[in-house]
Order: sequence, then structure tokens, then C-alpha cells
Amino acid sequence: MATPEDAGAGLAALSRHLKERLGAGVTHVWLSEETKERFRGLKAKARASAQAAGQPAPDSDAVRTPPTDPLPPAADTAPPDPASKPRPQSAGAASRTPPEGKAARLAAIAERAEHCARCRGLGTLRDTMVFATGNPDADLMFVGEAPGAEEERQREPFVGPAGQLLTKIIETMGLRRQDVYISNIVKFRPKIGDGTDQGSANRPPEPEEMAAAVEYVRAEIGVVAPKLIVALGGTAMTGLLGIDGSVGRARGTVHDCGGTPAIVTYHPSYLLRSGGKSEKRKVWEDMLFAMEQLGMPISERQRRFFS
Repeated sequence: MATPEDAGAGLAALSRHLKERLGAGVTHVWLSEETKERFRGLKAKARASAQAAGQPAPDSDAVRTPPTDPLPPAADTAPPDPASKPRPQSAGAASRTPPEGKAARLAAIAERAEHCARCRGLGTLRDTMVFATGNPDADLMFVGEAPGAEEERQREPFVGPAGQLLTKIIETMGLRRQDVYISNIVKFRPKIGDGTDQGSANRPPEPEEMAAAVEYVRAEIGVVAPKLIVALGGTAMTGLLGIDGSVGRARGTVHDCGGTPAIVTYHPSYLLRSGGKSEKRKVWEDMLFAMEQLGMPISERQRRFFS
């Protein structure tokens, strides 16, 4: 069991580390609720040690998480015009970009998403926040609808059966999961009923749930600045791009997502339900289309994957 002296040493080491990060320009630190609770216990032990030794308590201000800046301005929530050209960033928008690195800026967005009063105030979403995963400098970004039971358990998007299929698709493209950026519009698993006896059952988010949360994924897009977004499924298509109708009609076209090119394909869970080779072929055609948009090399084997 850790002694008060151990707690004091750990607190001092943490203080030095955070001061070094602050000196390097990092001004945001995201902590899970469990880590915060442990940290509070660590500070209490350190204070007890200092009082027993007749010394002043450790400087808690040195390790206090700095205040976060406001989110980057959310993109226009009106349905995008597919014929519009990407809009260049204005000088005013550039001046609002925080100077710290992308990881720190994404951590700040995650912190705000976790405490989203509008999302939590709906009463229809569960408590555990699932943010995003992948490379903050990715050229390719996948956006789904909301986490499911397994995603909630692991606190990572697309790790259940649909996520495993998405990973295989990414690998068939010649990429790794850590090469792309994966997120959802809604960061909390939607409740079924009051959520008490929900078990592993999932449901897609409702329009009001996506409207409450979409600002966070738009902020992520602003930080990652991908060259292409893939909207996975009809719910994500509508919530992110403002496109109503079927995925089939929206496929094969480059849409505009606040200045970032985006395409639409079927959600991996749809492939698991349908099980048809023809539907899988359509998704793979969409991935070839994405690779073409990104200028990625495509082998003959990839082109003939479903031949």
C-alpha cells in the first residue's frame, strides 16, 4: 500500500511532468473520472504527509488542469450544397486556431464533449462518453453514428463486430487502423427505455441527439483536417452532411462537409445484417473511390477483390 511519502513523491513527479508539458505549449489535459478520483486521493495523502512533517502542503496549483479554450467554431449546420466548392479558411478563423498540438486540442474537445450539458440534458443517452481513436494527422476520417455496447465497455469507437469488419476493410485498403481517424457523431450510447435493462441492445441516435452532439465531431474535423471523410450509414449521412434519402442514391458522389470532401457508404453493421456479397462489393467500390480521391495506389488485386 502506498504511504503518504509515496503519495507526496508521486504528486511532485506529476507536478514536474505537467510543468514540462505546459512549457512545451500543451495547455489541456484530459483525465478519465477514475484517474481524477485517484488524483484527488493522491493529493489528500500528500497533504497528510506534509502536515505530519510540519511542512506546507504541496502546491496543488502547479498540477491543476489549465482552463480549456472554447471549441473551434462549429461549421454551418445547414444542409451542405453538394455543388459548392470547398471554402478556404478565413484569416479570422486562422487567428482563432489554438497554437498547441492536435492531440491537446482533441483532448480539449473530448473534455467538453464528456460534460456536454445539452447532450446529458436530453435524458436519452447513457453516461459513458466514447470519443474517437486514430491518427490526428490522418488524411482519411471515418464517421459513424453512435457507440454500441462493446464501444461503451472499451470506451473506443468501432471495436465491436461492426468495428472489426471496418478494421478489415481499412487493412484491405493497405492502411492500418492507426493510420486513419475514427469517430462518431454522438459520443454517448443511446438508451433504450431508461437504459436499466438494456443489456447489449443498441439503437441509432435520433435527430435531436445528433443535433446536440454534432458540434464536437465538426470540431474534430477542424483539428484533424482530413483530406476525405467517409460517412458510414444513412444516420451519419443525415446527421453530418444533412442529406436525406437512401445511402444508395448518395454513393459515388463527393459531397461537401464544411469545406472537406466527403463520401457516403453503408455502415459495417448493415453488411453484417445483410450478409450479401453484392452489398459488400458496393462498400468495397466506395473504398476504391475513396482511395482514388486520396491519390492512393490501387493494385490489380484490390480492384478485382470481389471479381
